[in-house]
Amino acid sequence: MDFRRLGRSGLNTSEIAYGNWLTHGGQVEEDAAFACVRAALDAGITTFDTADVYAGTRAEAVLGRALEGQRRSSYELFTKVYWPTGPGHNDRGLSRKHIIESCHASLERLKTDYVDLYQAHRYDTTVPLEETMTAFADLVRAGKALYIGVSEWNAEQIAAGAALARELDIQLISNQPQYSMLWRVIESEVVPTSEKEGLSQIVWSPLAQGVLTGKYHPGQQPPADSRAGHAEAGNSMRRFLRDDILTRVQDLRPIAGDLGLSMAQLAIAWVLQNQNVAAAIIGATRPEQVQDNVEAAGVRLDADVLQRIDEVLGDAVECDPAKTARG
Repeated sequence: MDFRRLGRSGLNTSEIAYGNWLTHGGQVEEDAAFACVRAALDAGITTFDTADVYAGTRAEAVLGRALEGQRRSSYELFTKVYWPTGPGHNDRGLSRKHIIESCHASLERLKTDYVDLYQAHRYDTTVPLEETMTAFADLVRAGKALYIGVSEWNAEQIAAGAALARELDIQLISNQPQYSMLWRVIESEVVPTSEKEGLSQIVWSPLAQGVLTGKYHPGQQPPADSRAGHAEAGNSMRRFLRDDILTRVQDLRPIAGDLGLSMAQLAIAWVLQNQNVAAAIIGATRPEQVQDNVEAAGVRLDADVLQRIDEVLGDAVECDPAKTARG
């Protein structure tokens, strides 16, 4: 496993991070989740990402149990706050009340005294940014979070958050956006701003939620046991399941084959070519998926390979920076 610095900080992350959105507490049973976490640890993954809202808080609890007994300094634990996890009218957004209460609840579920990175899961337009960043700063000073990050913030929001973080003498070191061969909306604005402000990207869905593995074929129904065939999980990936996109993805097979890579390894290696990307988050329902995915760490793709990929995917690629913030 290779490691990269996260933003302008001293924190190292594994190039491949393990995330449990849509899997732990929902799509897979707990014993399967534990097996995947063990496979991740065995493969050298040290960075684990979750969120309080995943599976209605169950994902955090499962991850906490899966990591129990591991030496705390041997891994990096990231979680997020923003979305509602309960019926209370204050149980949402980035108010001071919600941030502080959510952090304490997450720590209890994760069975730890602190998280390495606490992330704003979205930008909250209803709360003054000063209130949000001050609450984060207080958690850092209390030792509940070591660093602060954001997720799916646009370039303007990142710049404003970074400026406030400097005033408060804390480190805003990361953004967690969707990023893949097919979804490149961060490249024109978010990445340059992040580089200037000292943030790295921790990217989710480098496989376009499984589409870039090549398991889905044009003109065919998704396998019943796949993510696309899952009633809840499949809804989040409909944009990628068009026949024109699936046809182009199948055309990537010769490129992967020439390099001796699986389709998944090619897709993960592709996002890691961006030097502003500190880690690519993978999810898994089986240990074998983890073992395959980690082989992408350390792979370097030549310029001619990147050009071939661009030529194959063509206008199937989404680059509009207006789609950075996903609501």
